Amino acid sequence: MKTQNYANHARFVPLYHFFTVLGTLVLLIGSIVNLYKSSGENLYNASLIVFGSLLLTLVAFYARVFALKAQDRAIKAEENFRHYVLTGKILDTKLTVRQIIGLRFASDEEFPELAKKAAADNMSEKEIKKAIKNWKADNYRV
Repeated sequence: MKTQNYANHARFVPLYHFFTVLGTLVLLIGSIVNLYKSSGENLYNASLIVFGSLLLTLVAFYARVFALKAQDRAIKAEENFRHYVLTGKILDTKLTVRQIIGLRFASDEEFPELAKKAAADNMSEKEIKKAIKNWKADNYRV
């Protein structure tokens, strides 16, 4: 496995990002076209197909959103605990969840100082990640 860094840290799952997202979108659009072209006797069936396609699209979307929200909560708790272990203090309450997510890639040596700087300068997640000198890989994210 390649060493993780800013340039390659994004997680890409082809079966989800291409097949599921694109497939549900094609299914939804196709079902709407089918509903538009359906005659009076097929209207009920075509409506059910649109409804099912819409439900499937929402399930695919929310399955991803809910998993990411749970992961964000876990990262916030982990990084708050890591900061406490390293400094004896919890993270600054000014830090947003997105900033904390960016900080998770910082090594233990630079984490406390970067957390202070991120809170003081209101750095974005992207700016935080770019400021990291010694990248700590996170290979277990969703």
